[in-house]
Amino acid sequence: MGEVVKRAYKYRFHPSFEQAEQLNRTFGCVRLVYNRALEARTRAWAVDGRRTSYVQSSAWLTEWKRTDDLAFLNEVSSVPLQQTLRHLQGAFAAFWDKRTRYPRFKSKRKSRASAEYTRSAFRWRDGQLTLAKMDAPLAIVWSRPLPEGAQPSTVTVSRDAAGRWFVSLLVEDPTVAPLPPTHGVVGVDAGITSLVTLSTGEKVTNPRHERADRRKLAKAQRELSRKERGSNNRAKARVKVARIHARIADRRRDQLHKLSTRLVRENQTVVIEDLSVRNMLRNHRLARAISDAAWSDLRNMLEYKAAWYGRTVIAVDRWLPSSKTCSACGRVNTTLALGVRVWTCPGCDATHDRDANAARTILAAGLAER
Repeated sequence: MGEVVKRAYKYRFHPSFEQAEQLNRTFGCVRLVYNRALEARTRAWAVDGRRTSYVQSSAWLTEWKRTDDLAFLNEVSSVPLQQTLRHLQGAFAAFWDKRTRYPRFKSKRKSRASAEYTRSAFRWRDGQLTLAKMDAPLAIVWSRPLPEGAQPSTVTVSRDAAGRWFVSLLVEDPTVAPLPPTHGVVGVDAGITSLVTLSTGEKVTNPRHERADRRKLAKAQRELSRKERGSNNRAKARVKVARIHARIADRRRDQLHKLSTRLVRENQTVVIEDLSVRNMLRNHRLARAISDAAWSDLRNMLEYKAAWYGRTVIAVDRWLPSSKTCSACGRVNTTLALGVRVWTCPGCDATHDRDANAARTILAAGLAER
């Protein structure tokens, strides 16, 4: 019997006025502690050349709470403040391992407003969740049931730019188990005209969610630009823009979840390209379309779902000339122009759809690496 998977279940909830005030205060304190600790750790490295541990930053937090200027930190639960220091420690560990860039300061408007509570900071009883420093449980909209007998180990509360409140419950999910083995294998070629093309020849249509709401979004952004900075009308206009962005993101995420789940369920091995999306976004003519396709999100979903269900995801070299390589004989057609969508191999006279051929080449390269 394998290890039980921990899975996060995310729900909307509607806080009371008092709960919203307490949570907003907590978000502000979390952001302040993170930024103060980052500043102090950066200074310690610049002045003394020493790395600072989580233990030292936790000691700083204790000292800050004793000062008159930061005494308000005692008004919120201490657990989210400790958790943000742990997240900062993780960010530094990733930087030292050269997996990401140096940690950045959290912005009030641009950064995600969230707070993480561990078991000591919330009460879970009879399907109701009550956070520390609160008298009443959260009014959660249970859009789907938790696994039977689930006991949350961590609770994360967040508020998005559109003003929507979410709570994410991390639980052990015994329903996630390896699927029966299958002989199915598939290569996936990411695109823009088609979201992906499979080695079977199937093309998954790109809904272009951002394009569908582009006129509505542009109108809302124009209205926002006309509002006086700092005014209530500008704040309302900003929320209106955020709601359109949220609707686009929700539809995109829903489609990617359905596609990734289907690919993982139907195939034992899924082969993809190791694309550098960040570098591709430098092409300003294609950046909007590439962002809307969300290839990185699709890859992430494929990888964690494959780990859940006992499947394999293989990423082949991004420099593989998949579109130019004949999937029938292996010859590389170096003269193939980007605009050519159907071509005939000079070596074996096989006629290829450009994207389907690329997907078959990616599949062959991935299977050769196994």
